[in-house]
Amino acid sequence: MTKTFRTAAVVGAGAWGTALAQTLARAGLDVTLWANERATVRDINERHENPVYLRDVPLDPSIRACEYIPETVDGKDLLVWATPAQYLRVTLALAEQALPPGAPIAIASKGIEAVSGLLMSEVAAQIVPGNPVAILSGPTFAREVAEGKPTAVTLACADVGLGAALAAACAVPGFRIYRSDDVAGAQIGGAVKNVVALACGIVEGRKLGDNARAALMTRGLAEMVRLGIAKGGRAETLMGLTGLGDLALTCNNDQSRNMRLGIAIGGGMTRLAALDDPELGLRHAVVEGVEGASSVGDLARKLGVDMPICRTVEEILHANADVAAAIASLLARPLKDE
Repeated sequence: MTKTFRTAAVVGAGAWGTALAQTLARAGLDVTLWANERATVRDINERHENPVYLRDVPLDPSIRACEYIPETVDGKDLLVWATPAQYLRVTLALAEQALPPGAPIAIASKGIEAVSGLLMSEVAAQIVPGNPVAILSGPTFAREVAEGKPTAVTLACADVGLGAALAAACAVPGFRIYRSDDVAGAQIGGAVKNVVALACGIVEGRKLGDNARAALMTRGLAEMVRLGIAKGGRAETLMGLTGLGDLALTCNNDQSRNMRLGIAIGGGMTRLAALDDPELGLRHAVVEGVEGASSVGDLARKLGVDMPICRTVEEILHANADVAAAIASLLARPLKDE
């Protein structure tokens, strides 16, 4: 019998989590959204908006916000996790005792856990092994999703039947879902694109031109594919929405927080100064590529994968490498076949 979903919990009321709650409400599900800040809970419940993360986007009045994770997830048919990647473990642990047995968890967080080097699905398997996991990823600016503008995403699930049921429950006009069973590949794309977007932002900030950004995107995609294959994913997955699609979106628009931070660093700001600059709007947001540069680098070293672009970003962000010297070193690498 095909599983049906009537209720959903979304854990994480940042821009992306709020946009997903909006999408699920449009799909007809009864949605509860967990927010870490009491003021955000109040704004969503009383004003039907999330002014900190999605200013001027009216939210579906049926969405209910909650400040307690166990209450948010208790009894729900579908669970969606949209916290920053480095908070997945702790929030899953807080929810563990209240999770309905067997309820699927769709993880929309993009990244690799810094301490362990695990993918998000691997973290979930450790904490809540009784709940099947799917990965939701693709080229999505949260504001456009919340406003109902068209986008396409991938939902990757090892259980093909469950993946089909989840896709049917979550899809609405304007939010098109493609199914996959490549759980590892779908996650590698989302993690690596954050780091490559930082690199493209640095190039933009230094005014090195569109040719340089196109070259970085292309060679960054090659790095993404190498890491994805080494982790057990498929190259064709990275040529789809979760890899090339997400890369194209994130590396060409400063709506991307990673791109915006990279532009600031390329223009001469330090990482800490840029993150604290009110004009850049990064104070209340997590720029996943900052931690991702290290976690992607660690995983690449563990698997013996050469990723010079990601390594250069890691050196700039975390080893105080001079930006000009780091770019010169990257350009001076020995010539090779494509």
